[in-house]
Amino acid sequence: MSGQYWFPNMPIPEIMSALSEWGLSVSNEQLLRPSSDFVTGVYAACLEQVTSISPSVLHESVQNAIASLDDPNPDLYAASLSHNFMLYHLTRFANAARIMDFSAKDLYLPDPERTRFILSAFINFVKFAEQCAPFISNLRDQSTTVIEEREHLAQELAALQHKLNTLKAQRAKDEPKCEQLRAENAAITAHLVATKETTQGIVKDIEALKIEKANVILKKENINSDTALLLDNIQRTRARIVQSPERIKRNITTMGTTAIEDKKALSMQEAKARDLQAKITVLTNIEKDVRGCIEQLQTIEKEVQLLEGAQKELADVKDSLDYKTIERSELQMKKERVYRQLANAHEKLERAQRHAEEKRHASQQTIERLQREYERMDIERRDNDKQVEELREEADEIEAKLAEHLKKSEAELDDLLAEYWKLRHETEVYMETLANKLNMSVTAD
Repeated sequence: MSGQYWFPNMPIPEIMSALSEWGLSVSNEQLLRPSSDFVTGVYAACLEQVTSISPSVLHESVQNAIASLDDPNPDLYAASLSHNFMLYHLTRFANAARIMDFSAKDLYLPDPERTRFILSAFINFVKFAEQCAPFISNLRDQSTTVIEEREHLAQELAALQHKLNTLKAQRAKDEPKCEQLRAENAAITAHLVATKETTQGIVKDIEALKIEKANVILKKENINSDTALLLDNIQRTRARIVQSPERIKRNITTMGTTAIEDKKALSMQEAKARDLQAKITVLTNIEKDVRGCIEQLQTIEKEVQLLEGAQKELADVKDSLDYKTIERSELQMKKERVYRQLANAHEKLERAQRHAEEKRHASQQTIERLQREYERMDIERRDNDKQVEELREEADEIEAKLAEHLKKSEAELDDLLAEYWKLRHETEVYMETLANKLNMSVTAD
């Protein structure tokens, strides 16, 4: 059991003190003889301190689960579901506190020693969570922000997907019309090319006819001028006619011949005039046809403009579709980037949790080592105190003995000094007496 748990066991007074800080009044008797209701309430309070999961929240979840059941008697499952939910969350909480063997027996058949052990683990884990509250709240805020951003991006992606599907459906719906317009465009283009070639030929013919008409008119004017000259000549000739019969006959013959020739020339000119009139009629009809062709060309140009507008709209739709495709790919990349950021955040969270667990483990080991060193130092301090007391007593005894010995030594020293001075005086007297007897001079050193 101790191998699974990183926190030291707490004595009963510390457990009671810690629970009283959370507003839980616990007696010594309840810890020595724990009941199922007592341990369930205390464990639920520890769970609420860390996860904010209260019995009211579990009751709401139980009611939702019961509401989803298709059973005529849903109240039969209320108690079992409530116990199962509480056991599930307490098992997760115990695993987080490094109690891997937590089971329903700890709730319904609690053992006093086991209960104190679990409470020690829960209390220490709650205190550790309170110490790491800013870090945990920061991680929760970051996780909430990432989740909200992911949901927002998912909504935007769904909206864009719906819009893209609408555009695809509209494109598929407009595709037959586009194909029809393409076919009509190709047919109109071919007709325009053929009409243009025909029109060019007709224009060339019209130009040639105009040139020929100008030539005919010029010839007609020449003929008219020649006729006028002939009339003038006739008038002058008549004025010069001699009344000679022979001359008149000759003149008549000549004039007859000239008249015949003039009639022939006139008939030829009239034939030419008729031909020219027919050609003018043909030219008029050709002009009418050209006007009809021009009107058709104008109509075709209008249809071509409409077709170009439709093609432009189709190109705009294609560009919009390409833009939406690019935007969708960008959103997909952004979504993948957000997922990578979320994975990195999870990884950082796991790394932070591992780091926190390692620090907690190291702190726990340091606390246990310091506790052992403190206990050893406490034992050594008590031993040192005893030794100090003994040494103090011995020192007092030694000081007393030393004082007595000093007194004796001082008395003996005084006696010795007195004897020394007495002997010295007697020695000096003896030496002086001896010197006097020996007639020697003695000087004191």
